[in-house]
Amino acid sequence: MPVKESSSPIAISARLGDLLVSEGMLTYVQMNECLEEHKKTGAMLSAVIVRKGYLTEGKLVEFICAQCGFKFLRLDDRGPVKPDVLRLVPEKIIRQKLLLPIAFAEEQLTVAMSDPFNIMAVDEIKIMTGLKVNVVIAPEGELREAIDRAFGTGESAKKAAEDLQRQGGEVGVIEEAKRAADAEGDEGGVSISKEDEGGVIQIVNLLLGRAIKAGASDIHIEPYQKLLRVRYRMDGVLHDQASPPKKFLNAIVSRLKIMADLDISERRRPQDGRIKVRVDGKEVDLRISVCPCAPGEKVVMRIMDSAAMQLDVGRLGMDPENSSIYSKHIQDPYGIVLVTGPTGSGKSTTLYSTLHTLNTPDVNIMTAEDPVEFQLQGINQVQCNPDIGLTFAASLRSFLRQDPDIIMVGEIRDQETITIAINAALTGHLVFSTLHTNDAPGAITRILMMGIEPVLICSALTMVVAQRLVRTICRDCREAYEVDREWLATFGVPQRKLPEARKVTLYRGKGCPSCSGTGYRGRKGVHEVLEINDELRELIGQRATALKIKETAMRNGMITLQESAIRKLLSGDTTAEEVLRVTGAHS
Repeated sequence: MPVKESSSPIAISARLGDLLVSEGMLTYVQMNECLEEHKKTGAMLSAVIVRKGYLTEGKLVEFICAQCGFKFLRLDDRGPVKPDVLRLVPEKIIRQKLLLPIAFAEEQLTVAMSDPFNIMAVDEIKIMTGLKVNVVIAPEGELREAIDRAFGTGESAKKAAEDLQRQGGEVGVIEEAKRAADAEGDEGGVSISKEDEGGVIQIVNLLLGRAIKAGASDIHIEPYQKLLRVRYRMDGVLHDQASPPKKFLNAIVSRLKIMADLDISERRRPQDGRIKVRVDGKEVDLRISVCPCAPGEKVVMRIMDSAAMQLDVGRLGMDPENSSIYSKHIQDPYGIVLVTGPTGSGKSTTLYSTLHTLNTPDVNIMTAEDPVEFQLQGINQVQCNPDIGLTFAASLRSFLRQDPDIIMVGEIRDQETITIAINAALTGHLVFSTLHTNDAPGAITRILMMGIEPVLICSALTMVVAQRLVRTICRDCREAYEVDREWLATFGVPQRKLPEARKVTLYRGKGCPSCSGTGYRGRKGVHEVLEINDELRELIGQRATALKIKETAMRNGMITLQESAIRKLLSGDTTAEEVLRVTGAHS
């Protein structure tokens, strides 16, 4: 598909890539590899090219200057900037905007920058100084070193926190702040002074607050040999964020461990915990995982924002046919309903929404979870702990003596758990649980592999739901384009379901501030609902393959994951690229 001429980040990056290839500085393979990472991570294409080692930063910046008509300047070859020139722009602005005033003459200020397209920074300097601004371009590394030479190292935690303060937003931590651990003596570590401790707390607050306000689901803090990388997972995709210097890694990790009540002296073993923070007056839970890596400890935090969770079965995004089947079977008096899919596919949201719908005063609902992600009023939720013997299976046994009507098991992981779940279903209980399988028919094969007799599966299992999440197009920058009717067939759309018109209108996002330039905002579920009928029970009894079960279910009207995603594509909710990313392309 040709690149659309626009000012969007992706279009600019694609043009830059084409120029680099035409000049022989990159191969087509290298360009496509860098563009793919640029689209997935949101990092600048130039940064990706330099990080992969295909071009040096200086050579790349020099090339961009030649193409855009800017003057290229090597700051390493210049002497120190005069103090009266430095005083024209505050140090805070210089560090935040990553620019440096280097000369002043005849009412014109010459400013060195690394990003030639940062027009807002140039306008801010014009307004602040009342002077004309002449921009020259310098490599980012040299620019940072020149700033440090002019104002000092700039490596204090307070200054690092100021660098991170782009969008504002402080986080008030519920727990009392304890003294940050001294990281001196560790490989790659440094001592954090008393003065820096407050700055480290501010850095952590900024990282958490910005992620929560941006609607991120996960925060990744990743150490590498020479840098610290921070990424937020938004709408299922990781995006690079502004990161503090690596020297503060140990102090940041120690601060997070203190907040999660973990052992700050243990850096050789993985640790898990929970943190509570307050943002804009609401409490948010974070599930934290610390894992030791070669360059230092990596931290991943899952943001559990119960206020953002929509507990409504009608808003799960199911197709009308699937919604009708699902709504029917969750009202069954007994049986097993399974929800399958990979981690992060929305299984928990589906189950919590279902329990919320079924939660009435005359029903006793009990859940066994690891961990309890959200607390639901009126439902008895048990936090499993295998270290003390409180497994899913042990919890299920206990539940059967608690007079439950509905049981939810966080995940079926072994034969013991599925056996007790089947027994519970056969004795008049409605059981919900999850499995990790690629599609709905695969769940039956998985249970058979656990050693369960087919006759028990036929008697207990009533429905399997497989699901994924596709990103939805940003409504603020949504644009239409046309494709040939035959092109849709490459996505697996049956000929009988293709539109009659020769041209089909699809939609995509151009990228705007509302969606951070990605073209997507929010996600919707795509579902595959397998209803266990008599024909399928006969196949299960014969230990039929998942492929045979799927073919039979499709013949009976089952909507596959891919077909559900394509419906979202044709209705203008998502893009062709997103359908390929989530479901793949199969004829």
